[in-house]
Amino acid sequence: MPEIKRYKVTEPWLKTDCGLGEAPFWDKESNTLRFFDIIKQKMHTVDLNIGPSSHKVFDLPISVGTTANIEGNDDEFVFGGKSGYGIMNKKTAEWRYIKKMWDTEEVQQNKEHRMRSNDGAVDSQGRYFVGTMNDPLIHEPSPEGVLFRLDSDLSLHRIIEPVTIPNGISWTPDGKSVYFTDSPTTEIKKYPYDAATGKIDVSAAKPFFKCPIEGGVPDGHCQDAEGCFWIAMHGTWKVVRLNPDGEIIAEIELPTRCVTCPGIAGQDLYITTAADEEPEKYPESTKLQGATFKVPIGVSGCPLNKFRMTTIA
Repeated sequence: MPEIKRYKVTEPWLKTDCGLGEAPFWDKESNTLRFFDIIKQKMHTVDLNIGPSSHKVFDLPISVGTTANIEGNDDEFVFGGKSGYGIMNKKTAEWRYIKKMWDTEEVQQNKEHRMRSNDGAVDSQGRYFVGTMNDPLIHEPSPEGVLFRLDSDLSLHRIIEPVTIPNGISWTPDGKSVYFTDSPTTEIKKYPYDAATGKIDVSAAKPFFKCPIEGGVPDGHCQDAEGCFWIAMHGTWKVVRLNPDGEIIAEIELPTRCVTCPGIAGQDLYITTAADEEPEKYPESTKLQGATFKVPIGVSGCPLNKFRMTTIA
C-alpha cells in the first residue's frame, strides 16, 4: 500500500452556509472561481486575484448543479439546471435554457418538476455530459435518473439509465475510458469510451474505487495534472486523493461531514460542502456545514474541456 499524505483543515476559506454547495469551477482566463448552492438556488463567485473579500452571491430562480465554459464565448457559460441545459452570463447571472431534457410524455408524468441536474463534465470533443436525479426537496432519490449528453449541434442523447445520484465524471488522458459515479453504489466505475462517437460501453463497466469508510459515498471528483483523482467522500469528513490505480495516497480531513465536490484552481483545491443531513447525531458537523474550504495541494488541475456549440441557441 502507498504511503498516505495527510492534511487537516480547521477553518473555512468562506463561510458560505450552503444548503448544498456544488460545482466549484475555475475560470482560468479571469482567474475567477464560481460554485453553486443547489438547494438555496444561488451562484457564488470569487475573484481569486483579490480573494474572499470579492465574494459575490447571485440569487437564481432555478437550481444549477454543474457548469462548463464555452469555446469561443468568454462572456457566458453552459450549465446543467433544474430541467435542462442552459447558458448563463458570467457577470450578471442572466440565463436561458437551450435544451430541455424531458420529452412530452415525461413532462406530463411530472418528471420535469421532480428531477434536477446534479453533476457533469465535457469530453475532449466538446460534448457535455450531465447526470440528473430526483430533486430531494420534492421526491426521495430513486433509480429514475439519466446521464445525458448534449452535442455541439444541441442534439440530446441518453447515455446511462437508470441512475440514482449521478456524480463525478471524467476521462482517462487517452480518452479511451470514462469514470462515472452513481453515489448510492459507493463506487466509481470505469467504462470503455469511444471519443469519436461519445458512446459509453455500459456492458463492460469495471469497478475503479469503492468507498472504504462505513457510511460514506464518493461524491464529486476532479483530476489533477499527475493523473490523480481528488474525491469528495460525502458523510466521512474527508476528501481523498487516488492514484491512477485507484489507491488512496492522500487524505484531507475537514471540520464538517457532508463534503460534496472539489475543484482545482492554480495549485489550490477548493472544496464545497452541504448542510449535515443528521444534525442531531453530528452536532460538531453543523458548525461549519455548507462552508467552502481551500487547501494548497502543490499540483495543478487537469485542463478542463470547453463545450463546443455549433448551433446558435
